[in-house]
Amino acid sequence: MKIIDKYLIKQFLQTIGFGLIGFTLIFVVIDMMENLDDFIDLDVPFTIIMHYYFVFSPEIIKLMTPVAVLFAALFTAGKTANLSELTAIKSSGVSMYRFMLPFLITTFLLSLLSLYFIGYLVPTANKTKLAIEMEYLKRGFVYSGSNIFFQDSRNRIVNISYFDNSRNQATRVSIQEFDANDLTKMKMRIDANILMYDSTSSKWLAKNGVKRMFEGNDEEAVYFNQMTVDNLNFSPQELNTKQTKPEQMNLNELKTLVDSQLQSGNSANSTMIEYYSRFAFPVTSLIVVLFGLPISANKRKGGLAVQVGISILATFIYLVFMKVSQAFGKNGALDPLLTAWLANIVFLAAALINLLKMRQ
Repeated sequence: MKIIDKYLIKQFLQTIGFGLIGFTLIFVVIDMMENLDDFIDLDVPFTIIMHYYFVFSPEIIKLMTPVAVLFAALFTAGKTANLSELTAIKSSGVSMYRFMLPFLITTFLLSLLSLYFIGYLVPTANKTKLAIEMEYLKRGFVYSGSNIFFQDSRNRIVNISYFDNSRNQATRVSIQEFDANDLTKMKMRIDANILMYDSTSSKWLAKNGVKRMFEGNDEEAVYFNQMTVDNLNFSPQELNTKQTKPEQMNLNELKTLVDSQLQSGNSANSTMIEYYSRFAFPVTSLIVVLFGLPISANKRKGGLAVQVGISILATFIYLVFMKVSQAFGKNGALDPLLTAWLANIVFLAAALINLLKMRQ
């Protein structure tokens, strides 16, 4: 590694750190001003407020990383251009592509770190953040384990009034099974006061209920004290997963949820988009740097401020485009994998065009 590479990487990383701290503090201050009335009215302790913003910071850092990386790349490259350092580098026989190499390699390594950060650390922090909001700010309060309603297979729906995680026991359960050829016709329904999971046989036991069979206009009811229900496709662990929001799940949990939704016949588009986006979003930093560096490395009218402003605006357009494409994907208009990567593909093409037009 040459001295110039070390110099550029050091300046680049220092500016990224400064940018992340600055953007995060601005975001936190704005959010704190919006929530100040709630904190005061609900008498939230100062230590809890600090803890809340500590666990909120990973989500902010995730969103601000592409902006901070682009800002750092533009500032570092623009500074070398304005101080004529870039002219000296070019005169020594170094091409613009070689000049960009330290930025791209550093950003690539940061993208790999971001993959782990977004895939595992951010969801864990989001869980704690949500718990604080539910307990102290009374937001989105839903009693854990209550009113669970889901599709267990293509033609089976399960409704559970309450599930006790510690005992693997559900109360007031309804299992409805429909005709596979005509989903408007119910074939069977089980209503039970208790549904217990037998870990030795890996089967569910229904207690104190009734099983109704429907055939045309005829109905047959069988009351039971205990009955094995061996055709259910969910486990107690999966019930816990069904109550967790995708943004609170790590990559492994999201993959399990996708498989479970596909197996039950549910639409998994939204979950698949979230899963693929965990891989696509870290690449954003690399693409915006590839897009912005050619702009900043050449002197233009208006100076560095205009170049940085234009490129940061392009980054926000990028993020908006990504959110819009995700909306189409969740409606089924786009394939989930294409939805997650569409913004990257479009802006990568623009970055390559911009790169080819760059003056050497």
